[in-house]
Amino acid sequence: MKRVRSPRPELEHLTPYEAKDVRADVVLSANESPHNLPGEILDKLADRVRHDIAFNRYPDPLATRLRAMIAEANGLEPANVLIGNGGDEIIMDLVLAWGGPGRTLLDMPPTFAMYGIDARMTGTAVLEVPRRPDFTVDEEAVLTAVAEADPDIIVIANPNNPTGTMAPETLLIDVLEATDAIVLVDEAYFEFSRQTMRPHMERHPHLVVLRTFSKAFSLAGLRAGYLLAHEDVIAELTKVRQPYSVNRFTQVAAGLAFRERVVFEAGVREAMRNRDTLLHGLGAMTGVEVFPSEANFVLFRVDHASAVWRDLLHDHSVLIRDVSRTPGLEDCLRVTVGSEEEIARFLAAMDEIMASKRAAAHFGMNAVAARHSGKDGE
Repeated sequence: MKRVRSPRPELEHLTPYEAKDVRADVVLSANESPHNLPGEILDKLADRVRHDIAFNRYPDPLATRLRAMIAEANGLEPANVLIGNGGDEIIMDLVLAWGGPGRTLLDMPPTFAMYGIDARMTGTAVLEVPRRPDFTVDEEAVLTAVAEADPDIIVIANPNNPTGTMAPETLLIDVLEATDAIVLVDEAYFEFSRQTMRPHMERHPHLVVLRTFSKAFSLAGLRAGYLLAHEDVIAELTKVRQPYSVNRFTQVAAGLAFRERVVFEAGVREAMRNRDTLLHGLGAMTGVEVFPSEANFVLFRVDHASAVWRDLLHDHSVLIRDVSRTPGLEDCLRVTVGSEEEIARFLAAMDEIMASKRAAAHFGMNAVAARHSGKDGE
């Protein structure tokens, strides 16, 4: 045999999620925290590694201790919490349990690409209700789609990635009251927005709230996320999740971070201040349209966005995210809220690039005027 059998037809037109390993002095492309774990937590983690972690043994399959801590902090029972290998695993578990052939996921692009990718990967139909030009949710269109299409999963990122916008709480409640479908509210950036749907869980058992340790808790490198949901939802998810998916080291590190979460509050406040600096700095630049954000990143629009992205990387060693090829995000770039020094370097680089663009445009206009002047004199 000289050929490989074709994969499932659902994969034919599927584009993989872009996660390139591009190096730069300043990395502001992945919505990570600019800071490593605090020193006191690193010290405690090192002690646990030396004395308490048996790497030769499989991990607790459901991360019992971490579940209990998260449940207590949220006024829930451990049966209402599921830990995953990042929020990505939990999103896939939800699609595996409530999606599949003959079922539909309602998506609101532009948004986090993995919702649609996971749906299509599992043969789940994707019903898209595009956002308005200002990236707010089209509330009437969403409620109409819920009523007419009766989707099985509805996904709302809040704040939305990559736009940073929030969906009104009233809309989320209207959606919950209009359907018995699973309604996933992805709160990956909840620590920066300070807004959550957790209080509505008791009344709406089909509401599930997703959070992560990758952003505010500086644990993107270890992959840990968690879901808050009705115990019946969690029970179904345990049927499809991978066994032992969250390793021992991650469970211990996430547990230490969550127990000491007050330590991370200073970093969250710093990120919110630096977000304001980014918004004001970009907003003051001629030729840049900046969008409000409730997350740890800022979306902005600029002509020839991909060229600006390349100039930032190649001329200034500053890496941000080019989302300009995504439908609805034409000419848009996304920058993570980094440290004060990183933000200053990014804004200085942007200012230089925009000044260069203006100078080039001015030179071009003068050259055209000179050519026309010469023709008029002949």
